[in-house]
Amino acid sequence: MTLSTAAVPAGTRERLLTAAFVRLTLADVAYFTATGVAIYTLPLWVTGPVGSDKSGAGFAFGVFAVSALILRPFAGRLADTRGRRPLLVGGALLCALGMLGTAYAENLVPVVLLRLLLGAAEALFFVASLAALADLAPASRMGEAISYNSLGLYLGLAFGPPLGELLVRTAGFRAAWYGAAVLSLLAAVVAAGIKNLRSSEPATGGRIKLIHWKVVPVALGFFTSVVAMGALFAFGALRATEVGLVPTSTPLFIYGLVVVVGRLSLARFLDRFPALLLGAVALMIIAAGLMIMTFGSTPIGMALGAAVLALGVTLSTPAFFSAIFAAVAPSERGAASGTASVFLDLAIAGGPMLLGVAAQANGIPFAFGLAAAVVLAGCLWILALFRQHRQPS
Repeated sequence: MTLSTAAVPAGTRERLLTAAFVRLTLADVAYFTATGVAIYTLPLWVTGPVGSDKSGAGFAFGVFAVSALILRPFAGRLADTRGRRPLLVGGALLCALGMLGTAYAENLVPVVLLRLLLGAAEALFFVASLAALADLAPASRMGEAISYNSLGLYLGLAFGPPLGELLVRTAGFRAAWYGAAVLSLLAAVVAAGIKNLRSSEPATGGRIKLIHWKVVPVALGFFTSVVAMGALFAFGALRATEVGLVPTSTPLFIYGLVVVVGRLSLARFLDRFPALLLGAVALMIIAAGLMIMTFGSTPIGMALGAAVLALGVTLSTPAFFSAIFAAVAPSERGAASGTASVFLDLAIAGGPMLLGVAAQANGIPFAFGLAAAVVLAGCLWILALFRQHRQPS
């Protein structure tokens, strides 16, 4: 199977919305809602009852990515050798333990250690979830499956922070951490009942991969799309303040709304196009959104740019992961998921840091323009891959 293979005709479409697929999505909703609760609660907890400062809160938040980044490839290997379900359940249980422990952490050191544990939990759960999704989705509907399933992540991160705020305001900080722990346990229970997942099965003729080098070229394109997302997350509210867009959360709200609506409305159309070509088009749209925000120094320009960028992201993630899973054997999906998700961490962590230096020196529009250049480079790279895979062997 090549990376650019299109879907089979609609008349032969296989069933997608099985009980196992729905269970996986519900487990994702529960897990990422717990994550959303923590996103809201952690900085207030660290700067309040824990008695640290803003730098401590930032360090505690960011250290999560260290263990997640390091462990994702190992999680991918485990998903291929031990099966998806044990990692889903184990990751959710570790998350519950970390959330519960944080409720009793009285200084910054145990908070940081528990954040490292939570990063490990996220590596296990997220990588196994991607591999499980590839197991459950028909190959001809992979893009559609990724679109629907990704709503679990977006809905969880959308509703988790308000839930955290509600719990903190009405019952205190520990109630928020207890709530996150309960949601994580719910994710474990739901995941434990998922059937039709691949169990331990070594790859034919060789050892299980830690890094799946075959997916790296496509993952580089995915990396550039996440750099763009990081630019909006890091500087969207700040730029909204500069151009007078009120409320300043509007760009992020528009982004989330467009992605959710787009993933629901466009999901059935994604598999009609070659995955790499769709990924290249998505990167073009993302770059256009960044350029609108670069030159549109008005509230309308900022809002429009965020919407266009979101439309590109709506297409990009399903396209790139469809291409990634089309390039590997079923027994290698864990390694592919682990490798690809490393690029997500690198982009989310490294992109805003480097763009922040550019923004400090030359302004936020310059940082958006620089991000657009990175995305366009990714677009050219993916188009080259597409042309390469279209050529007959």
